[in-house]
Amino acid sequence: MELDRYGQMKPTGPKTWLRGRDKEFARICPFSPVARDEDELAAEYFSRAKNRDPLLGRYEAAFVGHVEEGEYRSNGSSGGMVTWVAAELLRLGLVDGVAHVKESDDPRSEGRLFHYSLSRNLQELQAGAKSRYYPIELSGVLQSMREAPGRYAVVGIPCFIKAVRLACADDPILKERIAFTLGLFCGHMKSARMAESFAWQMGQDIGKVKRLDYRKKAQDRPANWYRAELTLENGERCAQDWWHLVDGDWGAGFFQNSACNFCDDVVAETADIAFGDAWKEPYSSDGRGTNVVIVRSTILLDAIHAGIDQKRIVLSHVNSDFVIATQAAGFRQRREGLAFRLTWPRMGMRPRKRVHACRQGLSRQRMAVYIMRYWISFWSHRVFSMAVFLRSPRLYIVWARAALACYQGVAYSRGPIGRIAQSLGLAGSEGRT
Repeated sequence: MELDRYGQMKPTGPKTWLRGRDKEFARICPFSPVARDEDELAAEYFSRAKNRDPLLGRYEAAFVGHVEEGEYRSNGSSGGMVTWVAAELLRLGLVDGVAHVKESDDPRSEGRLFHYSLSRNLQELQAGAKSRYYPIELSGVLQSMREAPGRYAVVGIPCFIKAVRLACADDPILKERIAFTLGLFCGHMKSARMAESFAWQMGQDIGKVKRLDYRKKAQDRPANWYRAELTLENGERCAQDWWHLVDGDWGAGFFQNSACNFCDDVVAETADIAFGDAWKEPYSSDGRGTNVVIVRSTILLDAIHAGIDQKRIVLSHVNSDFVIATQAAGFRQRREGLAFRLTWPRMGMRPRKRVHACRQGLSRQRMAVYIMRYWISFWSHRVFSMAVFLRSPRLYIVWARAALACYQGVAYSRGPIGRIAQSLGLAGSEGRT
């Protein structure tokens, strides 16, 4: 897997392989119409789960809260629960290593800011805290697991966890050694170009960026007020709030990976445990960060209950409606929006999804939002690529501002375009769409 000209991970290999059909690859690709879907995998791994929900999948219990002990919460993007659970697996001897995303030691030589790595102790694990909206791939750490006997946990977004499950079914060594999967709720994956765009807009060259914190935490700011911070090779730092960046509106779809248009899993339904941000008041205003947690493994549920009893973590039980409300925008995009996108004409292979092609009941405004997101995603990569070729950041920035104004006019009834959209019956005011 290598980054292509749009900053997205793509498979590489001989042309004969790329153009041909590989049955093994079709079985393990999470987007293959031949591969088992999330419902089938969840039925295999969590057949005895107490609860079942059409949006959350099978699960034992759901919680909202944060880590109380140590600096897990302050060092993470949210409530610190992902790193805490991974650390607990190491502490209890349930795993020998955790595969998760870390900063690259030398981004210039590696050609990327982040990569998957194996951590075998708490110090290494804590280096991988924080959210990384950056393209990465698993092949290196999976190979390390094949070569080094032991038990491992894998942290990843829904399609990565699904890929791990499918790979385990095809590879007995991985099946034996991957003991736990920790999923991350996902809206969509961004390309590497978003990091480059952020650097451009802060007046910096991405080649001189040593580190990128996508969500610099501050307790005096609401958790959903994202602020990106760059650390340069010379130690200098610069930061900017996402809403001051032309592509900082997540829902608009700038630099979205095209495969994300055909994903129907928001909450990592095949993972033993899954974590998201509690985007619901009063939690979304708490700058310290709060997690929503869905537990599917009984072993991990026991660990969670022990942590609560020991007052090391502060979690409260919540129902499925609460969890769904925290991720309402993602579910609309991945279910209602996906059903609409499946009605569009498409050449070649058609995806097999758990939702059916349908546009019935959709307002003109909702259809317009989904269409605009699709085309902003498509053109953001191409316009940015042209701007890089011409060495003209302004070309992309001017285009992105215009695209964002159109999107926010239709989605939120903002500005002059919003007034025009309202007159055409295309505007809405749903807030987070």
